[in-house]
Amino acid sequence: MVSVAAVQAQRPGMLQRFPGGGGGGGQTSGPFKDTLLHRTGLEDSVTIVFRYLDTARFSTLDSSVNDFSKRWHLPWTHIFLGNTGSASRSLLFSPNMKPGWDHGMHAYDAYIPKIEETKFYNTTRPYSELSYVLGAQQEQSIGVLHTQNIRYNWNFAFNFRLINAPGIFRNQKTNHSNLNFNTWYTSPKKRYSIYFIAASNKIGATENGGIKSTAFLDSLPYFRERFSIPTNLGGTDAVQSGLLSNTINTGNRYTVNSFLVRQHYDLGKKDSVIVNDSTTNYLFYPRFRFQHTAQLSRYTFQYNDARVDAEGYQKLYGLTNLPSTFGLKDFWQVLTNEAAIYTFPDIKNPLQFFKAAAGHQQLNADFGTNEPGFTNIFLNGEYRNKTRNKKWDMELAGTFYLAGFNGGDYNVQASLKRLIGQKLGYLTLGFQNVNRTPSFIHDDRSNFKKFNLGATNFGKENTTIASAMYELPQFQLKIGAKYFLASNYIYFKNYTQAEQEATLFNLLQLQLEKQFHVGKHWNWYLEAYVQQTTANAPINVPLVFARSRFAFEGKFFRTLNISTGIEARYHTPYKADGFSPVLGQFFLQNDTTINNLPDVAAYLQFRIRSLSIFMRAENLNTFQVGSSTGFLNNNLATPLQPTPGYFLRVGIYWGFVN
Repeated sequence: MVSVAAVQAQRPGMLQRFPGGGGGGGQTSGPFKDTLLHRTGLEDSVTIVFRYLDTARFSTLDSSVNDFSKRWHLPWTHIFLGNTGSASRSLLFSPNMKPGWDHGMHAYDAYIPKIEETKFYNTTRPYSELSYVLGAQQEQSIGVLHTQNIRYNWNFAFNFRLINAPGIFRNQKTNHSNLNFNTWYTSPKKRYSIYFIAASNKIGATENGGIKSTAFLDSLPYFRERFSIPTNLGGTDAVQSGLLSNTINTGNRYTVNSFLVRQHYDLGKKDSVIVNDSTTNYLFYPRFRFQHTAQLSRYTFQYNDARVDAEGYQKLYGLTNLPSTFGLKDFWQVLTNEAAIYTFPDIKNPLQFFKAAAGHQQLNADFGTNEPGFTNIFLNGEYRNKTRNKKWDMELAGTFYLAGFNGGDYNVQASLKRLIGQKLGYLTLGFQNVNRTPSFIHDDRSNFKKFNLGATNFGKENTTIASAMYELPQFQLKIGAKYFLASNYIYFKNYTQAEQEATLFNLLQLQLEKQFHVGKHWNWYLEAYVQQTTANAPINVPLVFARSRFAFEGKFFRTLNISTGIEARYHTPYKADGFSPVLGQFFLQNDTTINNLPDVAAYLQFRIRSLSIFMRAENLNTFQVGSSTGFLNNNLATPLQPTPGYFLRVGIYWGFVN
């Protein structure tokens, strides 16, 4: 039996970040010696909590089964290029809000877990979770998680994930793997803590440049088998299946490896509670904290084509006389050191603190013919206060690059959350302004500049976001708005050219989330966004983007938790971005309007004790009747990238107590 609460843990962000630590006598210090050594007789159960690196709040695992997207690789707001693991992007406007150095390769970010989202566990017993998701065309997704406490104050966790998908269309095979090992230790008297993360991520994606013409989709029955439709890149290779098949003849290979060590030591007031004659629970209330963080990351971005299709490159890139094989590769190594001091004005409230920090960053690149090096010096500070009566939650934070390669970059953000009343809910206000250097893919020294043929003498981008969110938990309602203001916005305007928009433009994004109780076991979930830009803005987004789920849900026979129903995702017609496979960039296009039918899926999802089963029949909307009856009315992700027809996916998630 696994005892975990069905609570969805929030990812770290504004109003979730707190300084990590083992100190503190409040609830945020986590379940240490007192709860781990004194059980209540549930010898076959396990209690698991986790926290993120930059938070102090412990959260429980999410065991709900009503939303498969919480467990899947992509959030529901993303579209992808027709195969699991292929390049993806959000249909919600989401500019790069990271100051400082940036490589510029983000089409596969969704498949690379962020270091700051690493979970540090605390568990009463060793716990393992295995997951296996099987889809059409031998698509496979495997996950392995194991965590256990070596002692009550020392835990380690191992997490592995593999995606292997041959694809429905030709030349779109993907093979990704993620490996993460982390451990944390807190001294018995809670003055000292250390955290360690080692992460290795490998991305492999065959790129086909899209099908040669969307007319082939309607050429039935000749191209009823979608794999036979010719593509712009990759030739006519047969499908490669098998879990260990990772050959990428034409496409992108990215690797991201990171190591992080964080240590801190606290000064403050110590206390203790005598549990019994032989056990004492030590408490510690920090007044000052001295913290050091070191992170080493190595990035490799590589595009290779071992079977050049001259016609395809001429069509997409206007290039001729390419060799029969070619490749592009950028390598980066980034070493960042940061020293920080925290002070806690209210010794009984560790969620109120000031932080002052300074850091140094060493950047080393290898472009084959040259190996430049750069440095950055940055300062950052933060004030955070979550009041003990839980009515106010406020944050003010800033990062400024004082000198170096990215000198002048900065990020300033503020947020304020207020409990209006128990029956009136919460109101959150936010503000963020970022000034950032253009990503390095626009630098003439990058090897990818050989295909990025436009001008790259760009100035710094500046983006402002003002936001408001109203939450009424009693009625399961969220209403939000974001206002974006962008200047010097950089975007790709075709396969080979980037451009900077000198004109200031804005975008308004409205959000609504609501759960309706239709009957005793019937629920309707609605999530909707409306986005409106100024005229001639260099972005194309759908005016309306929404997801709706109508489900029969409930708990039956004591241990059966079930959710079954219909899910539909819809967006209004819009001019969808194209995709440049060599550069790994989505680009603006204003020639083709995508007018898709809603994506419709039927699902059956249930949990029995620690076993969760997910069964989904996706893309039911592609069914058509006529001379060729079947699931052949494919939607489009880009003007040349169709998404699959009917797709059956079955997933198993099973937790074990060791």
